[in-house]
Amino acid sequence: MDAQQETGTATAHRVVILGAGYAGMAAAVQLAARVKRREDVQVTLVNAQDRFTERMRLHMAATGQQLAELSIPQLLEGTGARFVRGWVTAVDADARTVRIDDDRVLPYDTLVYGLGGVADTSAVPGAEDHAYTLSSAQDAELLADRLARLGSGTVVVAGSGLTGVESAAEIAERYPEWNVVLLGRQEPGAALTPKAKAYLHAALGRLGVRVRAGVEVVKVLPDAVELAGGESIAADAVLWTSGTRVTPLAAAAGLAVDGHGRVITDAALRSVSHPEVYAIGDAAAIRQGYGVMHGTCQGGMPTGVHAALSIDRVLRGRQPKPFRFGYYHTPVSLGRGDAVVQFTRPDDSPRRICLTGRLAVRYKETVTASPWPTYGRMKKMPASGAFWPRGGRFTRIRGAK
Repeated sequence: MDAQQETGTATAHRVVILGAGYAGMAAAVQLAARVKRREDVQVTLVNAQDRFTERMRLHMAATGQQLAELSIPQLLEGTGARFVRGWVTAVDADARTVRIDDDRVLPYDTLVYGLGGVADTSAVPGAEDHAYTLSSAQDAELLADRLARLGSGTVVVAGSGLTGVESAAEIAERYPEWNVVLLGRQEPGAALTPKAKAYLHAALGRLGVRVRAGVEVVKVLPDAVELAGGESIAADAVLWTSGTRVTPLAAAAGLAVDGHGRVITDAALRSVSHPEVYAIGDAAAIRQGYGVMHGTCQGGMPTGVHAALSIDRVLRGRQPKPFRFGYYHTPVSLGRGDAVVQFTRPDDSPRRICLTGRLAVRYKETVTASPWPTYGRMKKMPASGAFWPRGGRFTRIRGAK
């Protein structure tokens, strides 16, 4: 039975949202709450599992810490939106259909494409076969099981970005008997102010994390990683956090994508090649005055809300407004008892102010815990989700109206 039949009208507008990450959930809840009383609009959310993944906590799950069971269908109860569980295997942008698990076809009138990124293990030989990732809760649980079974040894965290830093710190704190080595081209915290960066490095040192900056992993073996230049580092487990990639479904569907496979959008977050498709979160190449946004929860949720607002405006015969977003912080956990929070300008460059220690821990936990209750509030008060920093002059694009 299709969405038109389910709503009891032959003119129902079918909105299908792909992916229930931070951005996709924001889009689904926001739009469903706004069109709840309309019988001519059907909102459908598609996701591979019915549990919401707190990606900001996956480094905790990787050390055996239990995360909350957050049910997507339960959150959607009362909104009028329906949930379809399954893997998206193809999008036909010309026919306006989505294939689910290769055996179901879901038609749409408007599509919200929010299939986010996963760890990019394709660029380095052996990473796909021998490295662990934090692309999903299941991936994190696999690493947790490995660490628990081995008892001690060496863990190599490949990638010195924020995910790598948080993961290395978490593992070192949880398993002090392990040797934790953090490898990367850049030094950890490269984008922070000297004060915040020094604090981060001191925290890693106290935890016993050995940092190797300015190195590149060129091969992952079952028991080691090889670096450019020929050096080899023995490893009982390798966690890969170096870079992300998006699913090739958008490119295969004929949507205009950038060099990273992200859907290129206009100012309202519509695909520049298929305006009935909106792209959000990690799946979208969204240009602001400071450049193309990078994927974070702080920017992802506003893109989902804005896509919902744009769709709602179009359904009411109005023009969507341009999307603008400015960054405001970079919170980094350093185990359960320590953290650093770097406040930023809208273009993500660091301000002078930062938080450290217990105050930063409380701030980071508030941020990490905020998405789920935010979705709950949006169910009752949709407008509560429509507030975020617009970025002022930093986000304006010259020549744009």
